[in-house]
Amino acid sequence: MKRTGSAVWSGGIKDGKGTLTTESETLSKTPYSFSARFKNAAGTNPEELIAAAHAGCFTMDLSGRLEARGMKAEEIRTMATLEMDRTEKGFSITHIHLDVHARIPGGDADIFRTEAFHAKENCPVSRVLNTDISVVTTLDMI
Repeated sequence: MKRTGSAVWSGGIKDGKGTLTTESETLSKTPYSFSARFKNAAGTNPEELIAAAHAGCFTMDLSGRLEARGMKAEEIRTMATLEMDRTEKGFSITHIHLDVHARIPGGDADIFRTEAFHAKENCPVSRVLNTDISVVTTLDMI
């Protein structure tokens, strides 16, 4: 399986602007810039896209793991918080924290925590990232 994404950039690093497009066109010429990356201006940036991709990958992986253990979630919500700091190599993603909250009828908190840990370690996006990843779980048993 292959997936594609593309970027177009015009100008310098600080005054330039670009667009990002995904194969599915969910993002289609979506603006990104230095200001969106470092100054909270309008548009997206690579780091928030990585955080969203990680949250999505982890959540899908966790759902499958829970279902295999007989626990079907009504809802799983994951917030991925990515930290980027200046290091000796330049700016680097230094940590991603996953805060996952699930509502599972008849759920088992120990199984939920165990499978969340396995999803954190094994979803494809986690495996590609070269950074520290932490996870905190909250389970609402109905």
